[in-house]
Amino acid sequence: MDSTPAAWSQADSYLADTLVGPDADLESALVAQREAGLPEIEVAPVAGKLLNLLVRISGARRVLEIGTLGGYSTIWLARAVGPEGRVVTIEAEAENAAVARASIDAAGVGDRVDIRIGRGADVLPTLVGGFDLVFIDADKESNTVYLDWAARLGHAGTVVVLDNIGREGEIVRDDSSDPKVIGTRDGLRMLGEDPRFDATALQTVGAKGWDGFAIAVVV
Repeated sequence: MDSTPAAWSQADSYLADTLVGPDADLESALVAQREAGLPEIEVAPVAGKLLNLLVRISGARRVLEIGTLGGYSTIWLARAVGPEGRVVTIEAEAENAAVARASIDAAGVGDRVDIRIGRGADVLPTLVGGFDLVFIDADKESNTVYLDWAARLGHAGTVVVLDNIGREGEIVRDDSSDPKVIGTRDGLRMLGEDPRFDATALQTVGAKGWDGFAIAVVV
């Protein structure tokens, strides 16, 4: 099979069917997101499952998510922290937050999720630290701001996941004028140079195209 976007998406569907399976609550969350006209930029099912596993593997009980959108990834995270855990998720748009709240409640994990509405740069300074895992999936231009707060609100051993680092391969261009590419490159450089982090990154292909994520631990 040739390596094409169609083939990547087909393989992604196969992996999701085989390893994730159907899930009525998550599928309903996506339907609600589409009906509300939110952009289709949520994580893929296999990535949602990865977030869930990372929380469980690390034993995280306090999780911070920057970028709620329709609550799809939030549900994955909230399931993983367990009934005694807590997810604080930040969403800049009140309309998005309302869609997310309804879906999160319908999935039965609403009591574990605190949605904070506002720009990340404004909300993050109001939070109390001690987060065990931080998932960053918001505006790429602010990646360095979010990473700084991830370190400040975390502790030694906190897991940090930075999404969408592939940018269709444009991250190799030091002459890019795309703010998202520039913000992604700045975030990756920070993960490589800031002594608070030990990090790596992986390229991915799949339903979301050519992309990837970085994963770090706060040291």
